[in-house]
Amino acid sequence: MFENILIVCTGNICRSPMAEAWFKHTLAVQGINAKVSSAGIAALSGYPADPLAKEVMLKKAIDISNHRARQITPKMVLSSDLILVMESWQQQKIHDMLSASCGRVHCLGKWGGYEIPDPYKSTLSKFATVLELIELAIKEWQCRIWQTTEKR
Repeated sequence: MFENILIVCTGNICRSPMAEAWFKHTLAVQGINAKVSSAGIAALSGYPADPLAKEVMLKKAIDISNHRARQITPKMVLSSDLILVMESWQQQKIHDMLSASCGRVHCLGKWGGYEIPDPYKSTLSKFATVLELIELAIKEWQCRIWQTTEKR
C-alpha cells in the first residue's frame, strides 16, 4: 500500500500543487488515508501557487492559497512510497539525485501514455486543460492502487 505519495513538477507552483490538492481531495472523499505532498525539481522555494492555479482549483472548490513551493530533497525521496512526476525528464533527475528511487518514480500520466505539460506563464484555459489531465491521471492511479474508482 502507498501511504506516502510525493508529486513533483518543475517549480512546485503550478502542476504539482494542483495535483497534490486534487489527490488529497479525492482520497478524502473516498475515505482513504494516505499522505500526499509536493515538491519541485527547480522549486521557487517559498513562493505561493501560481494565481491561475489557485483560480482553476477554486472553481473545483479547493483552496491552495496556503501552498508554498518546496525543493525536492533526498530525504523526501527516501520517505516516499510513490513519486509521481509530470514529465519523464523529471523522473531522470530524481534517479540522478538518488538511485535508490528506482521503481518508485513514475509519470503521473503513465496509464494514459501522456505527460502533463507545464502551463506556467500561460492562460487560464491552459491551466484548466492541465487540471483535466491531472484529474484523469489521478483517477487511473487510484483505480490501480486502491481499486476504488471506476476507470475512465
